[in-house]
Amino acid sequence: MAKIDLDSLNIEELAALRDNAIDKLAEKVAARQAELEAELEKLSQYGKPAKKSLGAPMVAKAKKNDEVARKSDEAKEPIAKAA
Repeated sequence: MAKIDLDSLNIEELAALRDNAIDKLAEKVAARQAELEAELEKLSQYGKPAKKSLGAPMVAKAKKNDEVARKSDEAKEPIAKAA
């Protein structure tokens, strides 16, 4: 790929370059997504039907204060049981 001197381009040329890059990226993403969906379809024959999801599931991360409170509660349990 030829190197482009971005400093020499005017605003319109830079905007066109950006638009072309966005279009090309969208094409590649769509092609890869189609490949992955085809692979998922092939794999789904071996087990449960594949679930189509829009993204990775969100995992709730414990807040630091919650961890400290939980640890202090766990530390108190043996004392409470002994009494």
